[in-house]
Amino acid sequence: MDDTFMQQFINAGQTTVSSLLLAHFHELGITNDEFLVYLELKSFYDAGNHFPEMATIAKRLRLSSTQVYQIIHRMIQKKVLTIDTTQDAQGRSQDQYDFALLYRKLATYLTQQKQAVSVEKSNDTRQQLFEQIETEFGRPLSPIEYETIAAWLDQDHYQAEIVALALREAVLNQAYSLKYMDRILLSWERKHLTTKQQIQQEQNKRQQRQQPNTSAAAKPTSAIPQIPMYNWADPADDDKQS
Repeated sequence: MDDTFMQQFINAGQTTVSSLLLAHFHELGITNDEFLVYLELKSFYDAGNHFPEMATIAKRLRLSSTQVYQIIHRMIQKKVLTIDTTQDAQGRSQDQYDFALLYRKLATYLTQQKQAVSVEKSNDTRQQLFEQIETEFGRPLSPIEYETIAAWLDQDHYQAEIVALALREAVLNQAYSLKYMDRILLSWERKHLTTKQQIQQEQNKRQQRQQPNTSAAAKPTSAIPQIPMYNWADPADDDKQS
């Protein structure tokens, strides 16, 4: 490449296009022809010409001026392009193409996609929790039990992993009951234990408090049966097998 070409290349300037827009313009309802027109208008805008002649755009795209006008008109109808009128320093009116609506539409789309992914992930986590409880209980959940678990997640705003910890404690105590799990969750809530880490720290502290003293530890313990760490139920409760 000679120096003349390089100078021409540099003087022509650069047109930058968002990779997000390039990846999602079809999802925004923009056709290939409309996107080409956008690129042409963007290239002129980046060069300081905010309202290029229709004939100039048509010539570069090998289209008629009427076709370009129709494309621009469709883009305005789709609310991805506006023509704004401003005044210069001398008070003269001048028009310019504005794609602010397009960028706003892209931002809205990406936000909705992110929310959709979050909802899908939440639904998957919920389903996994239902299946986990059914597996540990060894039976299908009833419709009322489904509603109870959903209320823990949606109304009480317990995290799924917190409910799973309550399930673990219930299973350790052989108490296969949502009422038993509910007492565990309420106990944690009263203690302001709202995260998995906080609960595990509290469990470690409780376990340390229950450790035998030195003299007791010196005695043989091999014959001592394993006892569950917690007993959340009342002795009079009869719902452990419900």
